[in-house]
Amino acid sequence: MNLPSLTIGPYSMPNPIALAPMSGVTDRPFRQLCRKLGAGYLVSEMLACDLSLLKSAKSRFRLNHDGEPGPIVTQIAGSDPQKLAIAAQFNVQNGSQIIDINMGCPAKKVYKKSCGSALLAHPDLVKDILQTTVAAVDCPVTLKIRLGIDENSINALKIAQIAQDCGVAALFIHGRTRIQKYRGVADYKHITLVKQNIDIPVIANGDIDTPQKALQVLEQTACDGIMIGRAAQGNPWIFREVHHYLTTGKLLPRPCRDEIIKTLYDHVENLHTFYGQYKGMMIARSHIGWFLKTAKQKTIARELYTINDAEEQLSMIRTMFTDSDWLQASGY
Repeated sequence: MNLPSLTIGPYSMPNPIALAPMSGVTDRPFRQLCRKLGAGYLVSEMLACDLSLLKSAKSRFRLNHDGEPGPIVTQIAGSDPQKLAIAAQFNVQNGSQIIDINMGCPAKKVYKKSCGSALLAHPDLVKDILQTTVAAVDCPVTLKIRLGIDENSINALKIAQIAQDCGVAALFIHGRTRIQKYRGVADYKHITLVKQNIDIPVIANGDIDTPQKALQVLEQTACDGIMIGRAAQGNPWIFREVHHYLTTGKLLPRPCRDEIIKTLYDHVENLHTFYGQYKGMMIARSHIGWFLKTAKQKTIARELYTINDAEEQLSMIRTMFTDSDWLQASGY
């Protein structure tokens, strides 16, 4: 197929295949990895709009985009229009070129603070937030939402029309309701309806976990792009596989052993460098675990969780990939 072009404000993306923002996942090392493997649009982890929290060590890591090519996209969350506007200004002053507002997170701790997807129940507040934030910064503001709170209150189209009227530059829609969280399956018909009724770019998100599914979603929704989240955890190659399939109609072979070894090893090493050896080692456990989950290697995963030394962690990665039985179990 002819890939749709994704342009947000003055920025034209190399391709319309986006990496979804995921807390605890899409830090700078993971974004760098996914960009290298074909992601055309990448968003930071979610940042709270409370400026006092932005001074924490955790936020400093999330604000770090050193060495990344533009556009630098930062996602912010909150429910106070003025605080969100100030947070947007703060991030722009610190290098952000696109601000994304989170109205899609279904997590209980976010929802209880009337943030994330909880805002979908309050269209007037949504309008106030978007108008205030768009007016506060001289850069594109985008919005990420879900279909609604539950199946009886789906209002994605209404929110989309509000967003367009407020000057939002693009809309990212996850095809589930807040109450579903990640259960059930994504529903693309409401995303299709939104795309048919607004003029700003619409990007579809939810359950896009294979090249074939990516094509199906683009054909069904006619969206301007797709966004991949959980399917990239442990499988960053999905971006190049999707891009190749969409442009050629052919499936790429899975990565060879040498590439698997180098990719995982380099990523873990990058995590150690970025966070420092101890913190990087702890964070790398999750990334290695996602990778091992596909292979159902619980024994190796347990062994890795007992390691408390960064060099030993890297050494074990080298060792486990010399095991041909492990590779066969992984499907490589």
